[in-house]
Amino acid sequence: MTHARRAAVVGTPIAHSLSPAIHNAGYAAAGLTGWSYTRIECDAAGLPGLVGGLGPEWAGLSVTMPGKEAALTVAAEVSPVAAAVGAANTLVHRPDGSWYADNTDVVGMVDVLTAAGVAPGATVTVLGAGGTARAAVAAAARLAAKSVTVAARRPEAVAELRPVAGALGVPMVAAPWAEAAAYLDADVVVSTLPKGAADPFAELAAWRPGTVCFDALYDPWPTPLAASAQAAGCPVVSGLDLLLAQAVGQFEHFTGVTAPVEAMRAALAAAR
Repeated sequence: MTHARRAAVVGTPIAHSLSPAIHNAGYAAAGLTGWSYTRIECDAAGLPGLVGGLGPEWAGLSVTMPGKEAALTVAAEVSPVAAAVGAANTLVHRPDGSWYADNTDVVGMVDVLTAAGVAPGATVTVLGAGGTARAAVAAAARLAAKSVTVAARRPEAVAELRPVAGALGVPMVAAPWAEAAAYLDADVVVSTLPKGAADPFAELAAWRPGTVCFDALYDPWPTPLAASAQAAGCPVVSGLDLLLAQAVGQFEHFTGVTAPVEAMRAALAAAR
């Protein structure tokens, strides 16, 4: 496949993104000559204009914060999981020029949490209530979680997650932010908080050895939260694990080719 095709990761800030290293390594390993993947600085308000100006050479976009909700508005068709979550991290350019929105964060989370040993019937605590938290709730549903407890600094954001949990059929409880540390004894703890926001929990958490700690950050790594979980003997999953897993789904959406996962994993490790 030698014709030129383009893809990119879109968001702000975006200069730190490791997605180009992963995808470009995948293209090279799969023999996709002429394919390229870059970064584009763009906020949610600018996303419709950006997408509308892209030509037929564009295969797709990886959408990161803060544009995951806005990505739904530019798509002619939305996958059931993206619709249920209310956020998309993937926009696929179809041959007729329209765009298809999907959320590979959900499948990615399911994959990494399953690999970490999460079994059906687990209790899950989610810190934060943004787009990544929505994906975490959906992943918990797919993993047949017994319950999901959500704690965030803005109670109204937690309330907005209730319809998502209801649509996905997973029981959800809202925990007061001031009491969030008390809910870190769940089978799975997922932090979707921005850099530094979860640091106080590193001192407050009373970790159980079997708890799986998933911190969606990867810079810096380990985060204080992840380091405290590791010290307590807990399995730990990083944002790097999710970054690779969700990129695999995007790669296959964009190219129609099976992703060369090990080459992409090696490129991610080298980029770090």
